[in-house]
Amino acid sequence: MPTTSETSSNSPLPRQRRVQCASPVGLHRIAYTEWGDAANPRVLVCVHGLTRSGRDFDRLAAALSDAYRVVCPDVVGRGQSDWLADPRLYGLPQYVADIVTLIARLDVETVDWFGTSMGGLIGLAFASLPGSPVRKMIVNDVGPRIEPGALARIGEYLGVQPRFSTEQEGIDYVTSLSLSFGALSADEWRQIGAPLVRALPDGGWTLRYDPRIAEPFNAMTPEQAEAGEAMLWRAVDAIDARMLVVRGEVSDLLSRDTAAEMVRRGKRVSLAEIAGVGHAPVFMNAEQIALARGFFVEEAARTS
Repeated sequence: MPTTSETSSNSPLPRQRRVQCASPVGLHRIAYTEWGDAANPRVLVCVHGLTRSGRDFDRLAAALSDAYRVVCPDVVGRGQSDWLADPRLYGLPQYVADIVTLIARLDVETVDWFGTSMGGLIGLAFASLPGSPVRKMIVNDVGPRIEPGALARIGEYLGVQPRFSTEQEGIDYVTSLSLSFGALSADEWRQIGAPLVRALPDGGWTLRYDPRIAEPFNAMTPEQAEAGEAMLWRAVDAIDARMLVVRGEVSDLLSRDTAAEMVRRGKRVSLAEIAGVGHAPVFMNAEQIALARGFFVEEAARTS
């Protein structure tokens, strides 16, 4: 149900909502944060990275809420969303199915997409489906090929559930894993870090995501990884939506070669590189927000 912050259809405050989705083993609820006029048919869906949450997009969503109804889901197993009964289902097919349900709830014919890392992969899979409602998309620092060094780095922390004495200790931990996002202030790190930790009944703190999302990651064979990459390249080939690939200049996950190949193979793909940032640009500063606004809002105004 809407929270008390949903006092009007165009309140400047975000609205917290949930939608019920299905998996092969039961039902689960997806939480999402919604900004802007709830009656606006122009919707931007922003989807986060592997262990993050939809609250990563608060600043970007607020900045674009004059033009869009901005919807930022917590992917199942993360943030305020439920955990899956069967961890083997943590993967693109379930994530795309949940997005289809979410968009049906939003009751719109088309959407634009902003996907960071895992959110970009979900976007590639979703936008490539026949009849997909995606018109335009930013794919933020990810592509069909994930560099081995980044996979090794992710494997070192994925599924680990450390215990913290205080909330700030937990925020400091998730910040330490995210320094490649770029230069953020202490308040900005807290803004995007606080939603990633949760209080325990005994007074301690831990991470908010389901540690079992590591199980499919750790169980993936080289053959499965190769098949997944091939599927995502076919997705790039098939997507009709206008796409902007964003790469952090020093990203260890999306190589320049992979980004260039996406531009070469895609139908309407361009590339932007953000200086001094690794994996992944967090789109909290004015320059990065202007890049997104230029692609989604100002470019549309010029061509309308």
